[in-house]
Amino acid sequence: MNEPRGYSPTQIVLHWAVAVLVAGQYLFNDAISRAWGLVRQGQAFAFEPLILAHIAVGGLILVLVAWRVLLRLRHGAPPPPENEPGPLKVVSQVAHWSFYAVLAALSISGLAAWFGAIHGAALAHNVLKVALLALIVLHMLAVPFHHIVLKNNVMARMLRPAG
Repeated sequence: MNEPRGYSPTQIVLHWAVAVLVAGQYLFNDAISRAWGLVRQGQAFAFEPLILAHIAVGGLILVLVAWRVLLRLRHGAPPPPENEPGPLKVVSQVAHWSFYAVLAALSISGLAAWFGAIHGAALAHNVLKVALLALIVLHMLAVPFHHIVLKNNVMARMLRPAG
């Protein structure tokens, strides 16, 4: 795998697009949650555009995550900052690949639950939502840690493409 100096413009756009789409999934999930509850009770539900949006955005997130993984495998990722301790480098690698896995599994489990009416997939989807939130919190706490404690500007790599 390559080790470029920074992320490509496409990698950066995909990162932020997925971040915005995931935020929307959490903020606007009431409609699909209500509909799923009715489905589980054997009742009909009224169509709401936010139900379709949740399903479509979940599928889009899966496509964008697959694209990100392919780009990461082809283009690589910049090396960790030199002053990052060895154990944190491992945590960073595990966290990044966990993001891809959890996001993909969330999309797949949501689609399986909705289209296949698979209760186990819905349960997995709910557990994975919590796992994703934990990863997001860890990811967001890493930014001030890198800036304040390690005194590097690691976030700049996700704001500006490599030169």
